[in-house]
Amino acid sequence: MAGLNVSLSFFFVIVTFCEGARRVSKMFLPQKIYSSFAGELASAFQLCACCLELRMLVEIGPWGGGFGPDVVLTLLFLLFLVHGVSFDGASANPAVSIQEFLMVESSLLTTAVKLLAHFLGMKASCILTNLYWSWELTDFHLIQNLIARDCSSSLRTSVGQGTLVEATCSFFFHLTLLLFQHSFFIYRVTAVALIVTILAYTAFGGVNHSPSFRMCENDSVTSSDVMKFSKPTSAVTFHCSGNTLLDYTQVYCLGPLTGMVVAVLLYQGNIPRFFQRNLFYYQKNKYRVPKGKPYSTPNGKQKQEKSTKRGKAEPSQKME
Repeated sequence: MAGLNVSLSFFFVIVTFCEGARRVSKMFLPQKIYSSFAGELASAFQLCACCLELRMLVEIGPWGGGFGPDVVLTLLFLLFLVHGVSFDGASANPAVSIQEFLMVESSLLTTAVKLLAHFLGMKASCILTNLYWSWELTDFHLIQNLIARDCSSSLRTSVGQGTLVEATCSFFFHLTLLLFQHSFFIYRVTAVALIVTILAYTAFGGVNHSPSFRMCENDSVTSSDVMKFSKPTSAVTFHCSGNTLLDYTQVYCLGPLTGMVVAVLLYQGNIPRFFQRNLFYYQKNKYRVPKGKPYSTPNGKQKQEKSTKRGKAEPSQKME
C-alpha cells in the first residue's frame, strides 16, 4: 500500500506543478500562444507523466502490490476527471487537434503548433518520470527499472485485430466528444472520464496485457486515440522487440485516426475541411415556406381573400 501512496503523491505533485505552469503562462503570454502552445504543453506533460506512472501500476501492481484492476480503473476515472477540470480547454491529444482541423475549428498552423506542444510535453514527461523512477522510492520503481532494460512488444495480438480495437476505441471516444461538445462542462468532463474507463474495462485482458494504460494514453480528454509516437509509450514501446515500426504505426497511428474520421463522418455527415455538402444526411429547411392555402373555415377564407385584394390594391393607389 506504501507504493500506491507514493504514486498518489506523484500524481498530486504533477497536477499541482502543471496547474501552476498554466496559470503563470496565462498571465504573461498572449491568449493565442497560451491556448495553442503553452496550455497544450503543460497539459500533455501532465497527462503523459500520470499515464506512465499508471502504466507502471498496471504492470506491476497486481503481483507486486496485491491490488487488481478495480484500483487501476478507479484511478483512471479520477485522473481523467482531474485532467478534464484542470486542462483549461486544452486537449493534450493529437487526434483531437487533428479532429478540430478537419472540423474547420483551427487552422493548419495552429494544429501544427499544438502537435509540437504535445510532442515536447511527451518527451519532457518521459525524462522526468524516468528520473523519478531512478530514485527507486518503492519496490515498484525498482522492478520497473529492471524490466525496462529488456522490453517486449505491448501488442499481444495480430496487427489487424490490434488496429481494429484501436479504431473502435477511438470511434467511441471521439463520438462521445462530439456528442457532448455543447453540453455543460461538468457533464462533458464526466462523460469523457466515464467512456475512457468503460473502454479500458472492456479491453482489459484483450489486445494488451495493460489495456488500461493503453486506453489512458490513447483516450485523452480531451481522447480515444492518439498517435502512438506522440504519447508516452513511444519511448517504451516503439523501440521494443516483437513488432516492426510499420506494425506499431498501423496499429497505434492509422487505427486511432481511422476511428476519429469515422466518428466525424457519422456525427457531421461529411468532413467540413474537404466537403461542403452533407454526404449522409438530408438537411431540411429550417423555415417553412407558406403555400398560401385558404383557411378551412369560410370566414378565414374570406379574410384571406380580402387581405390579398387589399394587398393588390395598395400599389395601384400609390401610383395614382
